[in-house]
Amino acid sequence: MSFKKILPVFLLFLVVVAGYFIYKKLNPKKVPSYLVEAVGRIDAEVVNLNTKYPARIVKLNVDVGDSVKKGEVIALLDSKEFKKKLKALNSQIKAKEYELLLLKSKTDTLISKAKLSIKIKKNELSSLNAQINSLKSIIAQDKKDEKRIASLVKRNLAKHHKLEMAMLKTKTDKEKLNTLLAKRKAFLNAIEIAKHDLSLALNSKLNIDALRSAINALKAQKEEIKTIINDLTLKSPVDGFIDTKIAQKGEVVGSGMPVVSIIDKSSFYLKIYVDEITNGKIKTADKAEIFLDSFPNKPIKAVVSKIAKRAEFTPKEVAVRSDRITRVYEVHLKPIEKCEYLKLGLPATGVILIGKGTLPKSLDELPEL
Repeated sequence: MSFKKILPVFLLFLVVVAGYFIYKKLNPKKVPSYLVEAVGRIDAEVVNLNTKYPARIVKLNVDVGDSVKKGEVIALLDSKEFKKKLKALNSQIKAKEYELLLLKSKTDTLISKAKLSIKIKKNELSSLNAQINSLKSIIAQDKKDEKRIASLVKRNLAKHHKLEMAMLKTKTDKEKLNTLLAKRKAFLNAIEIAKHDLSLALNSKLNIDALRSAINALKAQKEEIKTIINDLTLKSPVDGFIDTKIAQKGEVVGSGMPVVSIIDKSSFYLKIYVDEITNGKIKTADKAEIFLDSFPNKPIKAVVSKIAKRAEFTPKEVAVRSDRITRVYEVHLKPIEKCEYLKLGLPATGVILIGKGTLPKSLDELPEL
């Protein structure tokens, strides 16, 4: 076939192709009325891992970009001073507990001894009172006998010697009574002394309570120091990635200062901007999809998680359909499930369902922004 015959066919093909592209240009795809499409970038919450106490960083286990798990040790701060305090507190607690053991043992012994002494003395006193009462009855009888014999002697019915014997018995029994009364007084004094000893022993329980309170105070200090030592081990609060190393190994950081910043894996979202008219059609929890440039046919299911209450001037990196749009609203699209492909700053397209219809399965179904 000659070139002259091929040329018209080729020119016709070019005209058809040109016509197709002119048609496409004059009749671009339109976003369905039930969808909102916008381009934005992936963002996420950045968590600063701060120190609670001033200290030197002795170990830093991560670098920028490292993946970390929740609870993973990120950094260790110097805790020698607090460990010394903890050791000293342990020694004090041990000494106080030994002192408490001795005091309790001593106090229990004193209380038992005083109670036993009071019991014995009271039993002896009870026996002595019985003897005294019995002797008083005997003396009363002695006096009656003495009076009767004196009457008989006076009438010469009995000898005077018998009266002397009766008087001697009365005197002897009275002396015995006085001895028993003195002994009873001594027992009463002994009981009072034992009661006083018991009172002192019981008061010692107050010292035991005070010592227990002191031990509890030391233990509270110990737990506080242990908490501080634990807080000097910095652990990741989330699953994520190290975004920035703010401090380095060997540096002294102050109270409340950050050591690293961590991107929370579960907090990724697409940040887009919409105009005022479109913003009025969107509501929180609307269904949405996120399309990454590298996976235009793999939609990531999402929902509208945030709609800004105030408008702002259009950021430079945001493409808008009309130059007349100068103020826009920030909207966040939150993935329903975790996606390993999401990265901070990654460009992506967001599509929101605002009416009756279905979300697209591919970006090819929508016009290019």
